[in-house]
Amino acid sequence: MNLPADNPPSPARILIVEDESRLARLLADYLEAAGYATHCLEDGREVAGWVKARKPDLVVLDLMLPGRDGLEICKEIRTFSLVPILMATARAEEIDRLLGLELGADDYLCKPYSPREVVARVKAILRRARPDSVMAEVAGPLQLDPDAFKVMAGDRSIELTAVEFQLFATLFQSPGRIFSRARLMDNIYADQRIVSDRTIDSHIKKLRRKLADILPGLELIHSVYGAGYRYEPVPREPGGPE
Repeated sequence: MNLPADNPPSPARILIVEDESRLARLLADYLEAAGYATHCLEDGREVAGWVKARKPDLVVLDLMLPGRDGLEICKEIRTFSLVPILMATARAEEIDRLLGLELGADDYLCKPYSPREVVARVKAILRRARPDSVMAEVAGPLQLDPDAFKVMAGDRSIELTAVEFQLFATLFQSPGRIFSRARLMDNIYADQRIVSDRTIDSHIKKLRRKLADILPGLELIHSVYGAGYRYEPVPREPGGPE
């Protein structure tokens, strides 16, 4: 007996909020080529109502918009929706970046950027936001909450920065696999910025310190001399190679 074919899943819907129409159309073309459905808005005053009515899967939100500031829009959206928000800004000052994330943005892009970078960030954010993402996974004594950037061990938890979360999620989702520093840098810095190996080492050191707060005496992130790092879900006593 021939069974009816399953309906293919509908593409994720991306709302692009950008007042530069040529840039918006370029982003839409790249996202659609990657398999996403897109819609573009230019006026900041239209965004919250559109999101509430149509419930997109992700919003690419420019900071500087006619009618309303992107930070205000982000803050309002967070009063009724947890839709992932990727904020884009030409104002690269650290205060703008921090304020955007505090108001609920999931990630940010600094202009000028390449459309390929936007596609990479969108893929990463949607991967974290999937129902079957790391929130549903348990490896050893830990579980991750991708919405809050938290690692949990039972009823105890720690909060991670966005970069720390991406780094740890990469290791966590492939227990036992060795990741080189270069591969980890590619995963957490989609904009291909130039960072040194010591940057990854510094993040690993902070992660270990935070993990030790909820699992004292256990080592879960292991250094592999000359190769990189791996996550071992079965903890062992500290004292291995650093």
